[in-house]
Amino acid sequence: MLIRGGSRLVNQQIPLKEKSIVFIGFMGVGKTTIGKLVAKKLYRDFIDIDEEIEKEFQMPVSQIFNEIGESAFRQKEKDIIINMCRKRLQVISVGGGAFLQEEVQKECLSSCIVFFLDLSWESWKERISMIIDSRPVLQGKTIEEIEELFYKRQKIYSNHHSKVHTDHQEIEEIADYIVESLKLAWELYG
Repeated sequence: MLIRGGSRLVNQQIPLKEKSIVFIGFMGVGKTTIGKLVAKKLYRDFIDIDEEIEKEFQMPVSQIFNEIGESAFRQKEKDIIINMCRKRLQVISVGGGAFLQEEVQKECLSSCIVFFLDLSWESWKERISMIIDSRPVLQGKTIEEIEELFYKRQKIYSNHHSKVHTDHQEIEEIADYIVESLKLAWELYG
């Protein structure tokens, strides 16, 4: 059984097959890329929470952090996630820090199927040059501080329904694995 906590999922108002799917994990692990592919394979809409926030504020996340502040960003993030989680048949990518908010965790876990995309620190480090400029939380941090943040957040991501190890796997492989695990869960739990 690839999705644990099945009874928790079955007891909700929304049938399991119609629950939205949420991807969590550290920034840069591939939540958006994999989420888009899973959405396509399941014929669902894909929602990137950071993109939704950027639309609301009409500026990029880094500018929101600089001009309006992280607390305003986190409040908007929470509002949008809670709203999206209550909809059916979505695939949602949440920002790396979203699960720091207890209300976000609670809503995602009770209303949706939450997949934690897990990538080792060694594999993640290889991606840092591609993502550092677009991640305000990483700005001005040493590699040691980023590593500390990485491991601190791993504890937060331990609240999920299914963990998917993504090291040394192709995006297509990961998406197929997730889709197959969902189909199996839907067969078993309706």
